Amino acid sequence: MPLAARIRPKTLEEFVGQEHLVGIGKPIRTAIERKHHMSFILWGPPGVGKTTLARIYADALDAEFHELSAVSVGKDDIRRIVGTMTAVKPSVLFLDEIHRFNKAQQDFLLPHVESGRLILIGATTENPSFEVIPALLSRCRVFVLSELSEGDIEKILARTNISLEADAREWLIAVAGGDARRALTVLEMSLELYGDASIEHLKEAFQSKHLRYDKKGDEHYDTISAFIKSLRASQKDAAMYYLARMIAVGEDPLFIARRMVIFASEDIGLAQPTALVVANAVFHACETIGYPECAINLAHGTAYLAEAKKNRSAYNALRAAQEDVKRYGNLPIPMKIRNAPTRLMEEFGYGKGYDMYDEESYLPEKLKNKRYFADFQEELE
Repeated sequence: MPLAARIRPKTLEEFVGQEHLVGIGKPIRTAIERKHHMSFILWGPPGVGKTTLARIYADALDAEFHELSAVSVGKDDIRRIVGTMTAVKPSVLFLDEIHRFNKAQQDFLLPHVESGRLILIGATTENPSFEVIPALLSRCRVFVLSELSEGDIEKILARTNISLEADAREWLIAVAGGDARRALTVLEMSLELYGDASIEHLKEAFQSKHLRYDKKGDEHYDTISAFIKSLRASQKDAAMYYLARMIAVGEDPLFIARRMVIFASEDIGLAQPTALVVANAVFHACETIGYPECAINLAHGTAYLAEAKKNRSAYNALRAAQEDVKRYGNLPIPMKIRNAPTRLMEEFGYGKGYDMYDEESYLPEKLKNKRYFADFQEELE
């Protein structure tokens, strides 16, 4: 068994990370403690505990646990599981990479989840609102998992009981990037190849082709990161190279196109609003045409986005406003811009004094001098 499987936690007490979900009084812990039956989707980056949480939950229910990957299964596999279900024990289906299930497969799964006979736990690194059909999504809770902290990774490495020098441990924690599976895989490969876990051998193991060839793992995330950073730096040649690499390994074109749509608003934004139009057109083309021809659409969009002027003012303003919402909560809305559908509300001053040409701030009183775009105005000029 791989090292990650050998040290997999079996209880919440052994589980590391995701305190917002498994801490005292938090939703997944509460569901486990009360043996509450529910279908849910775990959305988060790789190596943060999705499979482990699914197993702990199923064990708490004393359920029949079926683990499948949506990449390699179809309706017949679901039909076989349904055929083995009994009234004696609940049945939990853990469907890894649920975003890879197509609409027809999800439709087939829906009635079994809807009836409550089958408890579905989906795991995905993709936004489920894009990939899971609304009818199935509405019957599942969605829990968002975060990257593990350096402290979390250190605790997980300690569970291996493998001695590490301080410099090797620090390097391994840093290179893990919040992904426990990556740290454990590098550690295990170093031991298998070299018989120790010195920092030199850990680095050699990390560069191994056997480790790096995984289009759904490290290579997947490293390459899309390089692609986006090349677009951001307006280096269209580099962006085209990383695009070609993703196409060569069969990366999902919608995954690439979706990142381009996000990039068009986040990094180009107000500097060239048509970038969002182009990015959406590329996404639609990939959706309707598919490989191999949609690679041309991706290349067209890549060149356009790389050459476009960049402006992050809208993105930065949004994040600054979100911070104020988080800090202050729902501050009172000025009376003159409140809706006044009834006479009583008019008498209380709702909507009084509203003038569309008024230059006075419409922000809540506590924030009336705030200018979310002011700090970024130079980017527009």
